[in-house]
Amino acid sequence: MLQGEDTLADIQDNDDLQYVIDLGLVRRDPETGLQISNAIYREVIPREITYLTQIELESTQRSAWYIDADRRLDMNKLLAAFQQFFRENSEIWLERYQYKEAGPQLLLQAFLQRVINGGGRIDREYALGRRTDLLLHFGSQRVVIELKIVRGSLEKTIDEGIAQTGEYMDRCGSNDAHLIVFNRDPKVPWDDRIFQRQAMTTRERPLTIWGM
Repeated sequence: MLQGEDTLADIQDNDDLQYVIDLGLVRRDPETGLQISNAIYREVIPREITYLTQIELESTQRSAWYIDADRRLDMNKLLAAFQQFFRENSEIWLERYQYKEAGPQLLLQAFLQRVINGGGRIDREYALGRRTDLLLHFGSQRVVIELKIVRGSLEKTIDEGIAQTGEYMDRCGSNDAHLIVFNRDPKVPWDDRIFQRQAMTTRERPLTIWGM
């Protein structure tokens, strides 16, 4: 669910799934399928998994770096910093996670959590077979962040992501959006993975695309 996959193939024992359902951590929804039970668990689970990462980031990632004179987060500056951080450190950091396939999403959430601590919050949405949707609240700002993993064609992934981000912007009532596309193919050099593009959603709203 954290990585947006649409399969339970990695679960070797049906009892494991039933156990987390019985605990109330996840639930089965007739329309959206398996998902984390409520907003509290959507917040707690990724924060618990990345708690040590957040602690380690304290010494290097300060929110003051990304706050402008109007006390607003400079999202381009923040995500450019994460893009460089991910390029330099992802191989080392992702090896630390038990949930390696969801590592990029978890690392970004830890990074954002460290930056906005005390000044905002993150609303998270994820379920089986869906991408990861984040809504970052900071003061009056409402920033949509959509996370996608490249599956096959990069351009097809981006096109799908633009459409999905537009839908999420509609639901959230936000005009500030960023689509982050992680390319996990080791054959693709970093110079090709790292990029920044400007795009428009179907309703002609601006969107920034970040390749990583």
